[in-house]
Amino acid sequence: MKKTYRLLFVILSLALTACSTSWNNLPGVYTLDIQQGNIINQKMVDQLKPKMTKRQVLYIMGSSMLVDVFHQERWDYLYSEQLDGEPRKQKRLSLFFNGDILSSIQGDFRPTKNKIVSKTEETTLDIPPRDLDQTLWEKITGLFSSDNNTRKTSEIAKNKTRGAAAETKDIGTSSSIENEF
Repeated sequence: MKKTYRLLFVILSLALTACSTSWNNLPGVYTLDIQQGNIINQKMVDQLKPKMTKRQVLYIMGSSMLVDVFHQERWDYLYSEQLDGEPRKQKRLSLFFNGDILSSIQGDFRPTKNKIVSKTEETTLDIPPRDLDQTLWEKITGLFSSDNNTRKTSEIAKNKTRGAAAETKDIGTSSSIENEF
């Protein structure tokens, strides 16, 4: 009786350790997403054009994963991913240079003939200038001095710059009106 239990235990343990897929499909078992190499996508490959320099390609694609001392005119990009315990997917791209100029592309990606239209999500904000009574230095030196001369001189200089700015605005608008006629 003990021998049959031992034999059954050994057979079950070997069967369970041999089948790694049974462990991966159990509910509640966490599997890591594994990504290795340079991320390559179609957008990046579409930006590559013939006769680009190595520096331009480096800006778009990043540094190559494999560097071959004997073939320095060839840059290899490898990317592999394994998501949620699925089989590993591998993508490869080789760029060939003639001197400093990109000459050909081989691998899993091909440049498309469509023009690249990318929408930017950047916005530009116009921030109005701040009207400061005193600069930071004037505030600090004002703490240690008892006289108000520094405040008065800063206010006079400020008023002069405001007046000069107003005069230049008036001159600029009048010259543009004269040019229209």
